Amino acid sequence: MPFFSITKEMVIGTAVLGVAFTAGVLAGKKYPSLSFGFPKLSMLRKGTTLWQYILDHSLREHPVLKKLRLLTLNHPWSRMMVSCDQAQLMANLAKLIKAKKAIEIGVFTGYNTLNMALVLPDDGKVVACDINEDYVNIGKPLWKEAGVEHKIDLRIKPAVQTLDELLADGEAGTYDFAFIDADKESYNEYYEKCLRLIRKGGIIAIDNVLWGGNVLKPSKDNATQSLHLLNEKILRDVRVNISMITMGDGVTLAFKL
Repeated sequence: MPFFSITKEMVIGTAVLGVAFTAGVLAGKKYPSLSFGFPKLSMLRKGTTLWQYILDHSLREHPVLKKLRLLTLNHPWSRMMVSCDQAQLMANLAKLIKAKKAIEIGVFTGYNTLNMALVLPDDGKVVACDINEDYVNIGKPLWKEAGVEHKIDLRIKPAVQTLDELLADGEAGTYDFAFIDADKESYNEYYEKCLRLIRKGGIIAIDNVLWGGNVLKPSKDNATQSLHLLNEKILRDVRVNISMITMGDGVTLAFKL
Protein backbone atom coordinates (compact mmCIF):
# COMPACT_ATOMS: atom_id res chain seq x y z
CA MET A 1 0.00 0.00 0.00
CA PRO A 2 1.53 3.39 -0.96
CA PHE A 3 2.24 5.73 1.94
CA PHE A 4 0.10 8.53 0.61
CA SER A 5 -3.03 6.36 0.79
CA ILE A 6 -2.84 5.95 4.57
CA THR A 7 -5.41 8.16 6.27
CA LYS A 8 -4.65 10.36 9.25
CA GLU A 9 -7.18 8.44 11.33
CA MET A 10 -5.47 5.13 10.53
CA VAL A 11 -2.08 6.50 11.55
CA ILE A 12 -3.46 7.78 14.85
CA GLY A 13 -5.38 4.58 15.49
CA THR A 14 -2.34 2.40 14.79
CA ALA A 15 -0.24 4.54 17.10
CA VAL A 16 -2.80 4.21 19.90
CA LEU A 17 -2.92 0.44 19.54
CA GLY A 18 0.88 0.30 19.34
CA VAL A 19 1.21 2.10 22.65
CA ALA A 20 -1.35 -0.25 24.20
CA PHE A 21 0.54 -3.29 22.90
CA THR A 22 3.89 -1.99 24.17
CA ALA A 23 2.39 -1.33 27.57
CA GLY A 24 1.05 -4.87 27.61
CA VAL A 25 4.46 -6.33 26.75
CA LEU A 26 6.14 -4.31 29.51
CA ALA A 27 3.45 -5.37 31.96
CA GLY A 28 4.06 -8.98 30.99
CA LYS A 29 7.77 -8.61 31.74
CA LYS A 30 7.15 -6.90 35.06
CA TYR A 31 4.40 -9.30 36.07
CA PRO A 32 5.30 -12.80 34.77
CA SER A 33 1.94 -14.12 35.99
CA LEU A 34 0.14 -11.91 33.45
CA SER A 35 -1.13 -14.45 30.93
CA PHE A 36 -1.65 -13.57 27.27
CA GLY A 37 -3.48 -16.83 26.59
CA PHE A 38 -6.43 -18.19 28.50
CA PRO A 39 -8.57 -15.53 30.18
CA LYS A 40 -9.12 -17.81 33.18
CA LEU A 41 -5.36 -17.78 33.86
CA SER A 42 -4.94 -14.07 33.33
CA MET A 43 -4.12 -11.62 36.08
CA LEU A 44 -6.74 -9.42 34.41
CA ARG A 45 -9.62 -11.90 34.47
CA LYS A 46 -13.05 -10.56 35.29
CA GLY A 47 -13.92 -10.34 38.94
CA THR A 48 -10.39 -9.75 40.22
CA THR A 49 -9.37 -6.70 42.21
CA LEU A 50 -7.09 -5.56 39.39
CA TRP A 51 -9.88 -5.92 36.85
CA GLN A 52 -12.11 -3.75 39.02
CA TYR A 53 -9.30 -1.21 39.36
CA ILE A 54 -9.03 -0.97 35.58
CA LEU A 55 -12.76 -0.38 35.22
CA ASP A 56 -12.77 2.16 38.05
CA HIS A 57 -9.97 4.12 36.39
CA SER A 58 -10.93 3.89 32.71
CA LEU A 59 -14.61 3.16 32.16
CA ARG A 60 -16.77 6.12 31.18
CA GLU A 61 -20.20 4.63 30.72
CA HIS A 62 -23.34 6.53 29.77
CA PRO A 63 -25.91 6.13 32.59
CA VAL A 64 -28.45 4.37 30.36
CA LEU A 65 -25.75 2.13 28.91
CA LYS A 66 -24.73 1.13 32.43
CA LYS A 67 -28.37 0.50 33.27
CA LEU A 68 -28.68 -1.91 30.34
CA ARG A 69 -25.42 -3.66 31.24
CA LEU A 70 -26.57 -4.26 34.82
CA LEU A 71 -29.96 -5.44 33.56
CA THR A 72 -28.28 -7.87 31.16
CA LEU A 73 -26.05 -9.26 33.91
CA ASN A 74 -29.20 -10.72 35.49
CA HIS A 75 -29.94 -12.70 32.33
CA PRO A 76 -29.02 -16.44 32.29
CA TRP A 77 -27.03 -15.86 29.07
CA SER A 78 -25.31 -12.69 30.26
CA ARG A 79 -21.93 -14.06 29.16
CA MET A 80 -23.03 -13.35 25.59
CA MET A 81 -22.77 -9.61 26.24
CA VAL A 82 -19.62 -7.87 25.04
CA SER A 83 -17.34 -6.72 27.87
CA CYS A 84 -17.80 -3.07 28.83
CA ASP A 85 -14.12 -2.19 28.31
CA GLN A 86 -14.19 -3.71 24.83
CA ALA A 87 -17.39 -1.82 24.02
CA GLN A 88 -15.74 1.42 25.10
CA LEU A 89 -12.71 0.74 22.90
CA MET A 90 -14.95 0.18 19.88
CA ALA A 91 -16.90 3.36 20.63
CA ASN A 92 -13.65 5.32 20.85
CA LEU A 93 -12.43 3.87 17.55
CA ALA A 94 -15.75 4.71 15.89
CA LYS A 95 -15.40 8.31 17.09
CA LEU A 96 -11.76 8.42 15.98
CA ILE A 97 -12.66 7.56 12.37
CA LYS A 98 -15.76 9.79 12.50
CA ALA A 99 -18.07 6.85 11.86
CA LYS A 100 -21.59 7.55 10.67
CA LYS A 101 -22.79 4.11 9.58
CA ALA A 102 -22.21 0.87 11.48
CA ILE A 103 -23.20 -2.77 11.24
CA GLU A 104 -23.65 -5.08 14.21
CA ILE A 105 -24.02 -8.82 13.70
CA GLY A 106 -25.35 -10.33 16.91
CA VAL A 107 -27.33 -7.96 19.11
CA PHE A 108 -28.38 -9.99 22.18
CA THR A 109 -29.94 -7.40 24.57
CA GLY A 110 -28.62 -4.49 22.54
CA TYR A 111 -25.88 -3.27 24.90
CA ASN A 112 -23.31 -2.68 22.19
CA THR A 113 -25.99 -1.48 19.79
CA LEU A 114 -26.74 1.29 22.26
CA ASN A 115 -23.03 1.82 22.83
CA MET A 116 -22.45 2.47 19.13
CA ALA A 117 -25.62 4.52 18.60
CA LEU A 118 -24.56 6.87 21.39
CA VAL A 119 -21.35 7.87 19.58
CA LEU A 120 -22.76 8.20 16.06
CA PRO A 121 -24.00 11.60 14.85
CA ASP A 122 -27.72 12.29 15.03
CA ASP A 123 -28.16 11.29 11.38
CA GLY A 124 -26.03 8.16 11.80
CA LYS A 125 -27.33 4.60 11.91
CA VAL A 126 -26.54 1.15 13.22
CA VAL A 127 -27.88 -1.76 11.20
CA ALA A 128 -28.41 -4.30 13.99
CA CYS A 129 -28.76 -7.93 12.89
CA ASP A 130 -30.19 -10.74 15.00
CA ILE A 131 -32.63 -13.63 14.78
CA ASN A 132 -33.97 -13.51 18.35
CA GLU A 133 -36.19 -10.55 19.10
CA ASP A 134 -36.93 -11.74 22.65
CA TYR A 135 -33.43 -10.81 23.82
CA VAL A 136 -33.46 -7.56 21.87
CA ASN A 137 -36.73 -6.53 23.51
CA ILE A 138 -34.87 -6.29 26.83
CA GLY A 139 -32.80 -3.40 25.54
CA LYS A 140 -35.27 -1.65 23.23
CA PRO A 141 -36.88 0.53 25.94
CA LEU A 142 -33.42 1.75 26.95
CA TRP A 143 -32.56 2.68 23.36
CA LYS A 144 -35.58 4.96 23.53
CA GLU A 145 -34.67 6.23 26.99
CA ALA A 146 -31.21 7.20 25.73
CA GLY A 147 -32.75 9.09 22.82
CA VAL A 148 -31.02 7.05 20.09
CA GLU A 149 -33.82 4.74 18.96
CA HIS A 150 -34.03 6.59 15.63
CA LYS A 151 -30.41 5.66 14.84
CA ILE A 152 -31.00 1.90 15.15
CA ASP A 153 -32.21 -0.12 12.15
CA LEU A 154 -33.07 -3.50 13.68
CA ARG A 155 -33.29 -6.43 11.25
CA ILE A 156 -34.72 -9.65 12.75
CA LYS A 157 -33.62 -12.17 10.15
CA PRO A 158 -30.45 -14.12 9.32
CA ALA A 159 -27.57 -11.65 9.17
CA VAL A 160 -26.33 -12.99 5.82
CA GLN A 161 -29.68 -12.05 4.31
CA THR A 162 -29.43 -8.50 5.67
CA LEU A 163 -25.84 -8.10 4.45
CA ASP A 164 -26.84 -9.33 1.00
CA GLU A 165 -29.70 -6.82 0.95
CA LEU A 166 -27.34 -3.98 1.84
CA LEU A 167 -24.99 -5.02 -0.96
CA ALA A 168 -27.88 -5.35 -3.42
CA ASP A 169 -28.98 -1.82 -2.47
CA GLY A 170 -25.61 -0.47 -3.60
CA GLU A 171 -24.23 0.20 -0.11
CA ALA A 172 -20.84 -1.44 -0.68
CA GLY A 173 -18.03 0.72 0.68
CA THR A 174 -20.37 3.07 2.56
CA TYR A 175 -20.12 1.74 6.12
CA ASP A 176 -17.49 2.83 8.62
CA PHE A 177 -17.56 0.16 11.32
CA ALA A 178 -18.75 -3.43 11.70
CA PHE A 179 -18.89 -5.69 14.74
CA ILE A 180 -19.17 -9.47 14.31
CA ASP A 181 -20.41 -11.41 17.35
CA ALA A 182 -22.84 -14.12 16.27
CA ASP A 183 -22.74 -17.80 15.22
CA LYS A 184 -19.08 -18.71 14.86
CA GLU A 185 -19.54 -21.09 11.93
CA SER A 186 -20.62 -18.15 9.76
CA TYR A 187 -17.80 -15.80 10.77
CA ASN A 188 -15.91 -16.12 7.50
CA GLU A 189 -19.00 -15.27 5.45
CA TYR A 190 -19.79 -12.32 7.72
CA TYR A 191 -16.21 -11.09 7.44
CA GLU A 192 -16.17 -11.21 3.64
CA LYS A 193 -19.50 -9.42 3.27
CA CYS A 194 -18.59 -6.79 5.87
CA LEU A 195 -15.29 -6.21 4.10
CA ARG A 196 -17.25 -5.32 0.97
CA LEU A 197 -19.59 -3.01 2.89
CA ILE A 198 -16.89 -1.20 4.87
CA ARG A 199 -15.09 1.77 3.29
CA LYS A 200 -11.32 2.07 3.08
CA GLY A 201 -10.11 3.18 6.49
CA GLY A 202 -13.11 1.51 8.12
CA ILE A 203 -12.85 -1.06 10.89
CA ILE A 204 -14.21 -4.56 11.42
CA ALA A 205 -14.16 -5.83 15.02
CA ILE A 206 -14.44 -9.61 15.40
CA ASP A 207 -15.31 -10.99 18.83
CA ASN A 208 -14.45 -14.30 20.55
CA VAL A 209 -11.37 -14.96 18.44
CA LEU A 210 -9.71 -16.87 21.32
CA TRP A 211 -12.85 -18.83 22.19
CA GLY A 212 -11.82 -19.49 25.78
CA GLY A 213 -8.46 -20.81 24.60
CA ASN A 214 -10.07 -23.58 22.55
CA VAL A 215 -8.35 -22.32 19.39
CA LEU A 216 -5.16 -23.92 20.77
CA LYS A 217 -6.67 -27.39 21.06
CA PRO A 218 -5.55 -29.90 18.39
CA SER A 219 -9.08 -31.32 18.21
CA LYS A 220 -11.60 -28.60 17.39
CA ASP A 221 -15.39 -28.55 17.05
CA ASN A 222 -16.98 -26.70 14.14
CA ALA A 223 -17.19 -23.34 15.91
CA THR A 224 -13.60 -23.49 17.11
CA GLN A 225 -12.31 -24.63 13.73
CA SER A 226 -14.16 -21.78 12.03
CA LEU A 227 -12.58 -19.23 14.36
CA HIS A 228 -9.11 -20.73 14.00
CA LEU A 229 -9.29 -20.76 10.21
CA LEU A 230 -10.49 -17.16 10.13
CA ASN A 231 -7.67 -16.12 12.47
CA GLU A 232 -5.19 -17.79 10.11
CA LYS A 233 -6.82 -16.17 7.09
CA ILE A 234 -6.91 -12.63 8.48
CA LEU A 235 -3.26 -12.89 9.52
CA ARG A 236 -2.38 -13.21 5.82
CA ASP A 237 -5.12 -10.96 4.41
CA VAL A 238 -3.41 -8.15 2.49
CA ARG A 239 -6.70 -6.23 2.33
CA VAL A 240 -6.45 -5.24 6.00
CA ASN A 241 -4.10 -4.28 8.80
CA ILE A 242 -4.85 -6.11 12.04
CA SER A 243 -4.47 -6.16 15.80
CA MET A 244 -5.63 -9.07 17.97
CA ILE A 245 -6.35 -7.83 21.47
CA THR A 246 -6.75 -9.89 24.65
CA MET A 247 -9.89 -8.11 25.82
CA GLY A 248 -12.82 -10.24 26.87
CA ASP A 249 -12.59 -13.47 24.87
CA GLY A 250 -10.24 -11.89 22.36
CA VAL A 251 -11.11 -9.37 19.66
CA THR A 252 -9.49 -8.83 16.28
CA LEU A 253 -9.54 -5.35 14.79
CA ALA A 254 -9.23 -5.35 10.99
CA PHE A 255 -8.51 -1.95 9.40
CA LYS A 256 -9.49 -1.97 5.73
CA LEU A 257 -6.77 -0.75 3.36
